[in-house]
Amino acid sequence: MAKKIVIYTTTWCPDCRAAKKFLASKNLSYEEIDIEENPDAAEIVMKLSDGMRKVPTLDIEGTIVSGDKFHPSRFEKDLRDAGAL
Repeated sequence: MAKKIVIYTTTWCPDCRAAKKFLASKNLSYEEIDIEENPDAAEIVMKLSDGMRKVPTLDIEGTIVSGDKFHPSRFEKDLRDAGAL
């Protein structure tokens, strides 16, 4: 059974777009939450990312994947480590 993926994003973030495109290329479904439209989500991201508003941040059933820049190979490794791939 596929793990639930929640991705926290903003509309202006190119790394968020790249991460979503990558997830789609792997046929992985996800729930997207825009932290600018949802202040509670922004607080969640800050708690998950040591007080920073890092996007994209993914919560894969309690495993957090986040970073400053999108790198496909690292992203794929992180998803595998989290059991999503």
